[in-house]
Amino acid sequence: MSVEPWACPQDQTATEQAQSTQPSQDQEQHLDKLCLDSFWSEVETIRQGSGDTDLDCSRRDSRQSEEGEQEEQWLADAGLSTLIQDDSEDVDNVVLLSTLTRTQAEAVKRRLDSYTLRKKDKPPPRDVREIFRPPIAQTLLPESKNSEELEKGIMASVTKTPMSVTPEHHRSAPKEEFLFTDVAYCEQAVIFLKQAKLPQNNSQNSQRRKDDGTLPMVVCPKCRLGVTRIQDLSPADMKKVRQLALIDLTALCDLLELEVKRHKTTKRKIPDNSLFGVPLATLLENDQKIKPNATIPFFLQILLSFLEKKGIDSEGILRVPGSQSRIKLLQQNLEAKFYSGHISWDEVSPNDAAALLKKFIRELPAPLLTAEYLNSFSAVREITELKQKLHMLNLLVLLLPEPNRNTLKALLEFLSKVVSREKKNRMNLWAVATIMAPNLFLHKAVPSRLTEGAEKGQAEKAADVMRLLIRYQDLLWTIPNFLVSQVRKLNENSNRRYQFYDRRFKNLLRKIHTDNREKPEKSNSEPCRTVKIQNGDQESGTMEFQLNMNSRASDLLSQFQRQFLLSPENGKGKTRKNGSVVYPDCALYEVGGNIGEHCLDPDTHLQDLYNSNPGGEWVIKMKPNAGKGP
Repeated sequence: MSVEPWACPQDQTATEQAQSTQPSQDQEQHLDKLCLDSFWSEVETIRQGSGDTDLDCSRRDSRQSEEGEQEEQWLADAGLSTLIQDDSEDVDNVVLLSTLTRTQAEAVKRRLDSYTLRKKDKPPPRDVREIFRPPIAQTLLPESKNSEELEKGIMASVTKTPMSVTPEHHRSAPKEEFLFTDVAYCEQAVIFLKQAKLPQNNSQNSQRRKDDGTLPMVVCPKCRLGVTRIQDLSPADMKKVRQLALIDLTALCDLLELEVKRHKTTKRKIPDNSLFGVPLATLLENDQKIKPNATIPFFLQILLSFLEKKGIDSEGILRVPGSQSRIKLLQQNLEAKFYSGHISWDEVSPNDAAALLKKFIRELPAPLLTAEYLNSFSAVREITELKQKLHMLNLLVLLLPEPNRNTLKALLEFLSKVVSREKKNRMNLWAVATIMAPNLFLHKAVPSRLTEGAEKGQAEKAADVMRLLIRYQDLLWTIPNFLVSQVRKLNENSNRRYQFYDRRFKNLLRKIHTDNREKPEKSNSEPCRTVKIQNGDQESGTMEFQLNMNSRASDLLSQFQRQFLLSPENGKGKTRKNGSVVYPDCALYEVGGNIGEHCLDPDTHLQDLYNSNPGGEWVIKMKPNAGKGP
């Protein structure tokens, strides 16, 4: 099994450099004090900007959902709202519920129970027992024997490495952790909690908590179907990913006893501005009229580009405040002249631009992490296990709306570059995380408990979540294997809906379907697949490809390049040192069958892919943004 390290290569280099020049204890203590002072300075700036004396009491633009509203909205977001409708049929519900694990199904049942109790005075919804009664319950909840087998399988994969505890921010020898994504995160949590109760593990964990060290390098064993990143799936399949991710996140929070309240942001009057205080979706919609493939607001893109070129090496960038008068004047000029192109950045101070970046994030009418999930992101700081923190963050990133997720990624990529220049700007990961945490986790639209309790402890907890987002962003922007598998199963069940429609004939129809299915003839020869070649929306040809156990997507693309794109003279190819030609803009997609459309990892083993989705077609085409500007 091959292993891909998800950690950013710059972090490892930075760690090695840091070890060769260990700062003195006095210098570290001084840096910690600067970070802590800057944290509370950012909090005070946000308070003054919000016009409130106490952020914790700010509820003008946010309210907790009323009794029963939380559960009703949750069921709608999870694609299960028909469970509480009297006139609905079971078909769509069973199709989704049949893909869930035992722990996920129990989380759904708890939400239905809670909804029923909270809506006592209203006409009762359908009985929960009716929804989960056999034979549907047999599909949802595996028998005890199967559960034990599942548990043993999880134990075998998850416990290959000891449980981790998030280390302190002080430097020490780097560690290594393995993150497994083949098993649902909530099911892994079940095993973790059982292990934690064992006496020998309790003593080991208490000993580990005393160790200081940098964040470990996290490596994720790559399965034979490769890695699926967020942008690799079709919008229809991503909608299913979000529904399943919400269910798994809820089950995980239930197990970890995290009570997370979702808030609703009421409609606010949008200021008559073109940049600051404008909703992300509105900014992006306006920018896409100019450049259709824009994924983040132009203003943010240009601001980050300026800071990367002019400010990334400035000592104390993000921490050193700019001039308030200059910042105010710059903001006014940007509002008036940005889209006309009459803004000159030559005389702009990097510290002023950095302050403007934080101001832009703070003044969004809704939090960048959204009003619905901001408290969930904040709750990650209460989790002890590093792996479970990453599990929860991974699911939360998947749940963010696309404009928010893309904007957050652009911000984190910039912050990672700042950290990589630590030797020049004296801003390490802990310093950057401490400065940026209040700007992401405090917002006037959502009450927060971030400023409660011991000051140093609260600052460190908030910064800890921020540094996890920066450090492990590549891993967090992938779709775990178990969710991809559940989406495939959901699509398969949707294609066989009639099997779920009438329980009296379900088994008979399944038998007829199985008996009438043409059984493939066994052949000793290696299978051959026809691959479609697509140019734009039109099919331009086909190609035959011989499969074997070691065939990968990269091998198929290499054959395509040799057959159809023989030389780089067409302007699309790049010549390697060994003389071979590479066309990075082309990708292999699987289309149809049990998936909508899936851009494949070059390391995907094609024989396994065929076995997983024999009904899917393989198509070579250009990537969506290939050849276009950012």
